[in-house]
Amino acid sequence: MTGARTYDEGNVRLWLRLLGTTRVIEKRLQRGMADKHSTTLPRFDVLAALDRAGEPLAMGALSRALLVSNGNVTGIVRTLERDGHVTLEPRASDRRVSMVSLTAQGAAHFADLAAAHHGWVDTMLSGLAPETRASLTADLGELKAVLSERPSA
Repeated sequence: MTGARTYDEGNVRLWLRLLGTTRVIEKRLQRGMADKHSTTLPRFDVLAALDRAGEPLAMGALSRALLVSNGNVTGIVRTLERDGHVTLEPRASDRRVSMVSLTAQGAAHFADLAAAHHGWVDTMLSGLAPETRASLTADLGELKAVLSERPSA
């Protein structure tokens, strides 16, 4: 690379460390979901978003909550509907809008998945000292606040 450097290498190293760490954790969670529960992390994420909402969500709202496109969510929701975990119905006031609801079976399935997920995360991160966890949590909170104040690329 020639010329003057226009970026801080420490920022790039930090980004790569965050990305690498996230990928390791995500791969382990994906493996656990597939091996132990015959499901995927994206299906878990949809169920989690519906559980958090506590009410039916429009497909668009679900997509925004998951930070993915409507097309990505549609396939996942259709699979969850086929498996009896969600229902998909038109909104009464606007039949063009599809509403997604968690079924009782889906809520029970999610509770099982969430318990396993929490256990896996606990196992992965339990090697950190409590003060290290607290420091990382605070530092990442600060990073998130800084990012929310700055325009995206």
